[in-house]
Amino acid sequence: MRVDMTKDTKEKLLQTLGGRPGYFKLFGESEGCSAAGVYSLHLISEPLPTDIAFESDGFTFLVDRQQEILFDDVMRLLAHDPFPTYRLSSDSMLYSNNVVLKDKRVAAPSETVR
Repeated sequence: MRVDMTKDTKEKLLQTLGGRPGYFKLFGESEGCSAAGVYSLHLISEPLPTDIAFESDGFTFLVDRQQEILFDDVMRLLAHDPFPTYRLSSDSMLYSNNVVLKDKRVAAPSETVR
């Protein structure tokens, strides 16, 4: 798999990382949703054993091997400035025009608020 993106999208992803490590995981949810499902991008600390990793433009993306079939080999991610959403598409379809990036990374001990 590969995720193509614009310079603005790369900058927005870097901003979201905030200097901390993380993996961007493509996630599709179809249970209880419309026929097309709902797609999101999760920023996580560590991959799960069932995740497949691939590099695109200096970022590590993940997809669960059970969800790999939902995505095409070449995906496009486009940032919507100034909104906190992205457009996820491929040559064959528009997955979503409103992909939300959810930061689910575990805070480092020094970052924990007391």
